[in-house]
Amino acid sequence: MIRDKKVVVVMPAYNAEKTLVRTYREVMAQGVVDQVILVDDGSRDATVSLASLLPGVRVHVHPRNRGYGGNQKSCYRLALEEGADIVVMVHPDYQYTPLLLPSMAHLIANGLYDFVLGSRILGGHAKAGGMPWWKYVANRALTAVQNLLMGAKLSEYHTGYRAYSRRLLEHLDLEQNSDDFVFDNEFIAQALWLGYPIAEVSCPTRYFAEASSISFRRSVVYGLGCLRVALRFAGARRLGMPRPRYLPERNRP
Repeated sequence: MIRDKKVVVVMPAYNAEKTLVRTYREVMAQGVVDQVILVDDGSRDATVSLASLLPGVRVHVHPRNRGYGGNQKSCYRLALEEGADIVVMVHPDYQYTPLLLPSMAHLIANGLYDFVLGSRILGGHAKAGGMPWWKYVANRALTAVQNLLMGAKLSEYHTGYRAYSRRLLEHLDLEQNSDDFVFDNEFIAQALWLGYPIAEVSCPTRYFAEASSISFRRSVVYGLGCLRVALRFAGARRLGMPRPRYLPERNRP
């Protein structure tokens, strides 16, 4: 808890048995987390049985794989049900360090931001952490185009390490977003559309055999999806074109 605000970590999990316990221990070692919610998206390993043994973890299981976005929808719904004031998404594959949890949560608890990203690009540590060169180049190019079209100045749109206020999660209609990986970009588009400022914290990252990763083909599909989000955002804002259904009326509280 920070400033009497309940901090809940959500973990969207899929076949994470090899790294789950290590990630959980480091999360809890930060001393600010009140509860962990793990949503398993149809894993075929021991992720669920391991998670069920960890103190303070609520485990929710999707009988079949709903996709990365579908997993997050369950994560945030359950976190709000548990009374979370601050929600931090931490992947259980140990690719993002939980050591940044207090910093990210404090930015929200102190009322400075409603949305915080852990950026792999800030600080220049992405390649040193093992990010494949083609992913780095694609990340930088895609981010530049997205910033141009969406009028933002983010260092990256594609990190999976994120923190949110309860207010933000309640304000956005996340059920309108995709159940696939482009969910993350639609989420950012919603926040930018409503005028929420987004903070970024430099985040070292690790790439290793057990860390989750999508194939080159899926990466291409994801990249095209991100471009579509940015183009539709720009079209609606600058040209008066119809809004996609996940972009709400501009009525930030």
